[in-house]
Amino acid sequence: MHLKHWLVAMAVAGISFGQLSCDNRKQGQASKETASAKMPRITFSEKGIYDFGTLTEGDTVEHTFAFTNTGEFPLIINNVTASCGCTTPDWPREPVAPGAKSSVRVRFNSRGKMGEQNKTVTIFANTEPAMTDLQFKALVKPKADTTKTS
Repeated sequence: MHLKHWLVAMAVAGISFGQLSCDNRKQGQASKETASAKMPRITFSEKGIYDFGTLTEGDTVEHTFAFTNTGEFPLIINNVTASCGCTTPDWPREPVAPGAKSSVRVRFNSRGKMGEQNKTVTIFANTEPAMTDLQFKALVKPKADTTKTS
């Protein structure tokens, strides 16, 4: 009879432990969601693809993408990469405090480029998601040929 009571007690203990484990998972998920809501958040003041308009081949243009850290922890930009060597990004190297504004400056050199240009700059930061893309476009027209004579 003692064996039967012992088995029942063990079964009840096992079920209780299983319930606690589920509770821990729920608590862990709730903690993750709370932490995620407080993570640094990079919020840009303008949406969509920035349009440089029509350029002449060889022109260099730049645009500043302004943002705010709308999270509750400092925003740290680890790196910014461009889709091609014709684009040069510049970004803050120091942490951006919660609520603070900063910017990423992008310079595009159209030398050797022709036609519609669509470029992407990717920001790697301690945000969720860890990568944020900025996009711009330009229509590059050929230089006027100054060697022709009339």
